[in-house]
Amino acid sequence: MQQSVPLTGRGLPGMPLEVEDIDGDEKPRFDRPGNAWWRPQGWIGRVLLGLGGLIVLSGVAFSIHQFTHFFERDARFRIATTGNIQATGLAEVRRSDMLSIFGEDIGRNIFFVPLAQRRKQLEEIPWVERATVMRLLPDQIHVSVVERQPVAFVRHGQQIGLVDASGVLLNMPAAMMAQHHYSFPVLTGIDARDPQASRQARMAVYLRLLDELDANGQHLSDQISEIDLTDPEDARVLMPEQGVDILAHFGEDHFLDRYQRYKAHIAEWRQQYPKLAAVDLRYDEQVVLQMASGAGADQTATSTGEGKLAASEPAKTPAKAATEHASAPKQTASSKPTKPYTSSHTSSHTSTHASAKSKVTAKARAAKAREKKRAAARRAALNQHRQKTAARIRPAAIAGQGQ
Repeated sequence: MQQSVPLTGRGLPGMPLEVEDIDGDEKPRFDRPGNAWWRPQGWIGRVLLGLGGLIVLSGVAFSIHQFTHFFERDARFRIATTGNIQATGLAEVRRSDMLSIFGEDIGRNIFFVPLAQRRKQLEEIPWVERATVMRLLPDQIHVSVVERQPVAFVRHGQQIGLVDASGVLLNMPAAMMAQHHYSFPVLTGIDARDPQASRQARMAVYLRLLDELDANGQHLSDQISEIDLTDPEDARVLMPEQGVDILAHFGEDHFLDRYQRYKAHIAEWRQQYPKLAAVDLRYDEQVVLQMASGAGADQTATSTGEGKLAASEPAKTPAKAATEHASAPKQTASSKPTKPYTSSHTSSHTSTHASAKSKVTAKARAAKAREKKRAAARRAALNQHRQKTAARIRPAAIAGQGQ
């Protein structure tokens, strides 16, 4: 038999000499390590630790202060001359206009230049659409400018300027315009006194008109000489026709359809009415023709797809006629193809159709009478609306139409 060795007699390296019975209430006891250095037990150690932390924080703050003072006060970070301000993207904006904004920054430390404020000031220049201002260490300011692009001429009395797609008016000498070889229609009705949102809405109508006419590479807008945008719901276009400008009312949509309708019938209208001055294309199944002033009374004729004739109106001057047509009630053109326009018209001395050439039944006559009543009601409503709204057109717009 092998003699057992008592538990207390066994020993292993690293084990305590005496181990309590594991079945007892007490557990083995090991030596506990001392407290860490950042948790001193005595008050003296705690005071010393606090003083050490305060010294470290003071040193860091002093270093930051010295570092900042170095960058702010060192002469190497000072903008000495205007040569330290570089700019890109300047074409119509003169460098002198740009430098005038940075005038007070000459001799100033580069870190004291308010970049956001300078960028805002640059964008207040009419030709500047947006700008970027950056610091380039040690002593350079870099300016990047994106200039506005003109899309049309704009007329103010006898002065001709430029305007961009947002309705911002741009000034340029006539000689510079000739050098750029700009070829735009002339716009009227864009007034600098109007709010920016109003001018932008008018320009949106102009851009839609050009987009539709120039779709598929047709470049039909090249045949337009002048556009009046006084009423943003009615683009009034001057169409040159053999030395005579015809005022065409295109409304605010369906520009291509109305342009094609105008081109398809203008020769016929001019042949029948040599004094034709204006054509209103805003209505379905009908076109209103306005005559210019002449030796006799003016004439107003209506061509409809159903061959109906409209009653004539009192004589008007060309400016007044154009103004009243601009104020006519808005109607949306049908997307379906309209019926062919007939050449049946009437003058100011004609009141009704001639009687039917052949006998018709009572039912046909009643239908014809009802149609006449409806046409008379439409004309009465149109004339009443024109009289109410004619006074809203500004005199400047009327003078522009007279030209």
